[in-house]
Amino acid sequence: MKTIGLIGGMSWESTVPYYQLINEYVKKELGGLHSAKIALYSVEFDEIEKCQSEDRWDDAAKILADAAAGLEKCGADFILICTNTMHKVYAQVQAAVSVPLIHIADATGEALKAAGIQKVGLLGTRYTMQQDFYKGRLAEAGFDVAVPPEEMIGELNRIIFEELCVGEIRESSRATFASAIEELKKEGCEGVILGCTEIGLLVRPEDSVLPVFDTTVIHAEAAAKKALE
Repeated sequence: MKTIGLIGGMSWESTVPYYQLINEYVKKELGGLHSAKIALYSVEFDEIEKCQSEDRWDDAAKILADAAAGLEKCGADFILICTNTMHKVYAQVQAAVSVPLIHIADATGEALKAAGIQKVGLLGTRYTMQQDFYKGRLAEAGFDVAVPPEEMIGELNRIIFEELCVGEIRESSRATFASAIEELKKEGCEGVILGCTEIGLLVRPEDSVLPVFDTTVIHAEAAAKKALE
């Protein structure tokens, strides 16, 4: 079994499901007392968030690159950045290590292809929804990506950072995300990507008028499958 390296803590609320999902997959496949071989480096999220909000992405990249190098030294055979937004610095982190990183958008793209989805809605932080590092990668893979109306993006971003990242689940916020998904359906989207690893803590399949692609679940399962190859 390969050793999975996880760069977590962004936020730790969504890193917990990664650990659980990976181990559940391994248990299902191998049975008995089997569990995954995992090395976890959990960063201090306040430092990362300040880098994001102050547009210091190179500083954030250095933090994650150092984490990745540490995981490689611990014996990780491949690494996951357990957040969508920080894939903005994916190239810098990959350059710091000799083992591969599984890109969360690539894993999500494979799930979309398997489901026959071509036009997809994307929910996430304002960085993920507005910048091109994530949407562009999906577009290069052949997907038509839409985001909610501009007036909704700020509130979705606020819910992620002020509520979900600190473990607060509010029905009013669930309704806000449901409304955003309804808008994406009006734009012709065939599915919706929960493109922030915390959104799955709030939005359930039954809350969405579109098929849901939870990046936390998809990314974790991709890691478990690779570990068992």
